Amino acid sequence: MTGLPPATAPWWLPGGHLQTLWRKLATAPSLIRRRQRIELADGDFIDIDHLPAGGSDKPLVFLLHGLAGCSASPYILAMQHTLHTAGYDSVAMNLRGCSGDHNRLAIAYHSGCSDDVEAVIAALMAPQHRPLVVIGYSLGANVLIKWLTETRFTNQLRAAVSVSNPFALDLCCAQMKSGMPYWYGRYFLRRLRTDLQRKQAAFEQLGQDQEVARIRQLGPLDGLQTLWDFDDAVTAPLHGFAGAEDYYQRCSSRQFIAGTPVPTLVVHSHNDPIIPRHSLPAPDQVPDRVSWEILPVGGHVGFTMKGQNDWLERRILRFIELT
Repeated sequence: MTGLPPATAPWWLPGGHLQTLWRKLATAPSLIRRRQRIELADGDFIDIDHLPAGGSDKPLVFLLHGLAGCSASPYILAMQHTLHTAGYDSVAMNLRGCSGDHNRLAIAYHSGCSDDVEAVIAALMAPQHRPLVVIGYSLGANVLIKWLTETRFTNQLRAAVSVSNPFALDLCCAQMKSGMPYWYGRYFLRRLRTDLQRKQAAFEQLGQDQEVARIRQLGPLDGLQTLWDFDDAVTAPLHGFAGAEDYYQRCSSRQFIAGTPVPTLVVHSHNDPIIPRHSLPAPDQVPDRVSWEILPVGGHVGFTMKGQNDWLERRILRFIELT
């Protein structure tokens, strides 16, 4: 029971592609947030954006964005706005290199960067001891499920929410090699390649020769045609994996869902154009503390419903309040 009206897509948003694109193009709320820079042990940094609501008697809500996103992504802003209205303090993390400033190292973020999440959570929770709820979207949802099985903050965790989780990275990558999903893959590839090229140019200007050399060792980027190509040539070697196959195998969150230690809501749509149905965990792989909201409509991190543009935010808030 969600306490919400039935989820039905608006007539003017037929199909998963439009439901996905609408979220990206929709007007996001304007928020006044406070930025904090977290220094990491390896000399890099991560920026986070606080939106206080005076809700110190409620759990702190921590948000993780998806691939090619940031704390200013529309779904992050919409969720923080809803949380603020309900009196919840929230913090949106920019994964490494996603805050608008180039990070200091050649490495960036990836689908298994749970160690970065742990470092940021540790910095946040050190001066306080309060319940914590973590919400992840797309790539951030994959990172979230992996992190849940590793973190030392289990005693403070109240709940988690996974939205449009890819679960099986290899299957999602294969999904984006043909048909309409191919264009999502091209978009992500272009963004990742451009970000790396701009970072290299910035390093060259700053005289960071060691980091420039690490990027140059990856070889030319222009010949990369798919996300698999990029992950095999760039993501894997930069982050200590043997190749794309090794990266996908070690980081796909489907293998970690059984170890989820807290009540977790999984929100997914069957018309997600990026994530095939067979990437989801089998029922016998999922513990009872994981609640499923599997909808026929919603697209990828879309979930705009008939008469309910904020259906996703309301569903997540309802889960948090009942947990």
